[in-house]
Amino acid sequence: MKTKPLLNLKSLKEQVYEFLREAMRRGEILPGSVIDMEETSLRLGVSKTPLRDALLQLEMEGFVTILPRRKVVVNVLRLEDIKNYYEIIGALESTALRQAFGLLGKPELEEMARLNAEMKEAIGRDDFDLYYERNLSFHDMFLSRCGNDGLLKIVNNLKRRLYDFPRQQGFVKEWEVASIGEHEAFLELLQAGKKDEAAAHIRDVHWSYGYQENYIAKYYRRASEICKG
Repeated sequence: MKTKPLLNLKSLKEQVYEFLREAMRRGEILPGSVIDMEETSLRLGVSKTPLRDALLQLEMEGFVTILPRRKVVVNVLRLEDIKNYYEIIGALESTALRQAFGLLGKPELEEMARLNAEMKEAIGRDDFDLYYERNLSFHDMFLSRCGNDGLLKIVNNLKRRLYDFPRQQGFVKEWEVASIGEHEAFLELLQAGKKDEAAAHIRDVHWSYGYQENYIAKYYRRASEICKG
C-alpha cells in the first residue's frame, strides 16, 4: 500500500522548505548534521525535485551547504558568522529607521512602548517565546515602513539564522532586560525627533557585536566552543 504523503501537493517546494525550516527550529535537524536526500524524499512522499529546490533556497539563505554526490550539510553557526550578521543587521536596521522616520508618529511610538512593556512583563514570567515575538514586532514597527522589501528579506533571514537554528530553550535574562532598556533609550530618541542619534543607537549599541559580546558569548556557548575547537 502506498504511503500517504505528509505534505499537501500544492506548492511542494515551499512546503518542503517550511518543513525543513521548522525541523531546524525545533532542533530535529541540528547544525553539523547531514540531510539524507533519499531518506527525506521517501519520508515526505515527494520526488527529489521539490526537495532539491527547497535545499537550494536554504543554501542561498546560509542554512545548508550542498556538496557533491547529494550530500547536504547543515551549517554550523559560528561566532564569526554571528559577528558578521550583527554588523549587517545593524547597518540595515539603521538605514530602515532613517527611511521610516517620518512615518513614525505618536500612534506608532505608543505601540512600540506598549510592545516593550509587554516584553518586560514576559521576561518577568520567564516567557521567552512571548518576549521574542514582541521583540520582533517592536522592530517591525519601523522595518515594515522603510519601503524596501529586499532589506526586510535580508534582515528577517539573518534573524532566523541567529535565533531559530535551533530556537534556544534557555535565555540570558540579563541580556533581555538590557535589551528592553536599549529599546527605552531608542524610544526617547525617537520621541525627541533625533533621527541620526536613534539610527546610531540601533547600529552602534543595539546591534553592535562589540557592545553585546559578553551576552552573545553566554547565549551562544555552543558556537563559542566550536570556534575554540
